Amino acid sequence: MSASFTKSAARNIFYGGAVFFFLLFVAMTFDTMQTLPKRDNRENLTESVARGKHIWETRNCIGCHTLMGEGAYFAPELANVYTRRGGDFIKTWMKIQPTGTPGRRQMPQFHLNDQQLDDLVNFLKFTSEVNTSKWPPNIEG
Repeated sequence: MSASFTKSAARNIFYGGAVFFFLLFVAMTFDTMQTLPKRDNRENLTESVARGKHIWETRNCIGCHTLMGEGAYFAPELANVYTRRGGDFIKTWMKIQPTGTPGRRQMPQFHLNDQQLDDLVNFLKFTSEVNTSKWPPNIEG
């Protein structure tokens, strides 16, 4: 060990690094708190969207699908499915499951009524309008 690198120098590097990264963490947190309200689409949050999110959670959709990059990769990303396909397609798709196509993974039939389907579509529409900085990069999810 070099004579010029003492315990005191090591302690100063440790404390200096700790303070630097703490201040960096505070600055990034502040920036995030300033940026999120501009991007999170909160002005379009309705009771129907909340009910749709409840359906999403209670049917464990995230166990197969991803939403904004979070979840399983067994089935397609759904953050932009409303943009890609539209509400009528989503409702029809949910009603005809499982398709029985050989060689394809099958989505279960959840037996949702029309109100529940509308709420789920509204939730997916809401998520498609959140500014995710072009995530996912592939429009087809």
